[in-house]
Amino acid sequence: MEVSNQNQTLSDWRRIVSRYEKADWLHGTWQMVNTMVPLGLLVYLMYRSLDVSIWLTLLLGIPAAGLYVRAFSLFHDLAHASLFPSRRVNNIVGALLGVVMLTAFHQWQRRHALHHATVGNLDKRGHGYLWTMTVREYLEAPLIVRIAYRLFRHPLVLFGIAPLLKILIVERFVTEKDRASRLSVHFTNLALAVIVAVAWKTVGLQAFALVLGPILWLSGAAGLWLLYVQHTFEGTYWERDHEWKYEVATLYGSSFYQLPSILQWFVASINYHHIHHLAARVPNYMLQACHEENPLFQTVRPVSVQGSLALLRLVLWDEEQQRLVDWKALRSVSSRVAS
Repeated sequence: MEVSNQNQTLSDWRRIVSRYEKADWLHGTWQMVNTMVPLGLLVYLMYRSLDVSIWLTLLLGIPAAGLYVRAFSLFHDLAHASLFPSRRVNNIVGALLGVVMLTAFHQWQRRHALHHATVGNLDKRGHGYLWTMTVREYLEAPLIVRIAYRLFRHPLVLFGIAPLLKILIVERFVTEKDRASRLSVHFTNLALAVIVAVAWKTVGLQAFALVLGPILWLSGAAGLWLLYVQHTFEGTYWERDHEWKYEVATLYGSSFYQLPSILQWFVASINYHHIHHLAARVPNYMLQACHEENPLFQTVRPVSVQGSLALLRLVLWDEEQQRLVDWKALRSVSSRVAS
């Protein structure tokens, strides 16, 4: 994992990726069209299917949720100003798409920028990460905190309850202090209030909830899973601030999730997360080429779909061994920490 073994400096990496940091109108526009048009069509079909069978509605909700995940990945690219060549257009489209995503664009953009700036830094956790404690922190925490952490890390909570709480409740509040973030939250909430009012007077709130609910829950669970695999894997990178190195953290603290082509399409290639964190201005439609054409990026060990399932057991960071550990390892680790 040592960067020196690659005989590459940070400037070399920037030089390599600079060839791929070129957004273009055609790709960006087509991605918006081939995502939002079928998503809108599926939402309409889900509504119409309510008169046929709720099971048909739920079945249609599966591909709709997949497209919703893809839409959020495009929203993510807009936040990095990498989908279109114009920053202004990225911001305008991002603010509008944020209403569909139930997420205030500028506030999310600010939080996500902090995530990129602090990835793998143990002293600057809290930005765009799932709650991760070190072994020592867990052992020294009050009982109520340990219980809360275990509950949060349970798959039913992490992928069942947390996604809906975040998108329906947490995203409704202003968490950043800058003016752009505040305005974006107020704009998004106002737009959503108008949408709900229109739905109430037209299709009815029950139909609205039966269509939107499955999409939000399935896409939220998939999105949280993707975030989990992106930074929780064997060999990931965490360091204290005085030892933390940006270039190592970006490349080796983010995974390359090797997905089948169809799943890669639905996540808009964000599974090449190791490259994305090193060069966030590389558009999603250039990530695969950047990986395949440069041996440097292939030094990152891929995470397979089957292998990713085993990552659920990784819950704590062991600073002494520099690796993630499971609950079973806690007893042996705690005796070592205590001594």
